[in-house]
Amino acid sequence: MLPEGSSLLFLLGASLALIATPGQDNLYVLTRGVAQGRRAALVSSWGVCAGLLVHTTLAAAGLSAILASSAAAFQVVKYAGAAYLVYLGVKTLFDRESFSVPESGRLAAGLRSIFAQGLLTNVLNPKVALFFLAFLPQFAGSGGALGFLSLGAAFTLLTLVFTGVIALFSGALGGWFRGRPGPAKALGYVTGGVIVGLGLRLAFAESG
Repeated sequence: MLPEGSSLLFLLGASLALIATPGQDNLYVLTRGVAQGRRAALVSSWGVCAGLLVHTTLAAAGLSAILASSAAAFQVVKYAGAAYLVYLGVKTLFDRESFSVPESGRLAAGLRSIFAQGLLTNVLNPKVALFFLAFLPQFAGSGGALGFLSLGAAFTLLTLVFTGVIALFSGALGGWFRGRPGPAKALGYVTGGVIVGLGLRLAFAESG
């Protein structure tokens, strides 16, 4: 169950402020849209939000508490996520056919692969799990696991709307690069560099 009245308004306001803060998910969807177009960005957004639902479920089940209490578990998940992001970034730098501006509306990578990558980049980010454990219980009250799941679903829906707007914007921006070989080539390097940077930032993230 969702909170009511002023508590609900505070939840929505705090959630929107957090969602709008430039972070891994927003930057990932943005780079996807600029590099591969609107459809790829939207599917990436869906993958990222599916990852939020996974974190919500794990937190409601109490599994995410392991990351909060075990430094070793946090480090394992963190480095796995960082390695995956760096892998995607390096792949972009050296094989831009798999992450490039599409021609004639054709996506360079399958939509299933794009969805899975968005899902994994979020699921393998332990900072998201810790965020859910710290933020959502403040509003769950006595709703228990059901209340927690409802809050997580609401947060995910807001994220889906916001990242969807980013996807549409970045997809339109990516359209400008079509037919411009020079900027498109530079875009490949920028996109790969951003994703590698996200991975390195995650690698040096602290649990607290």
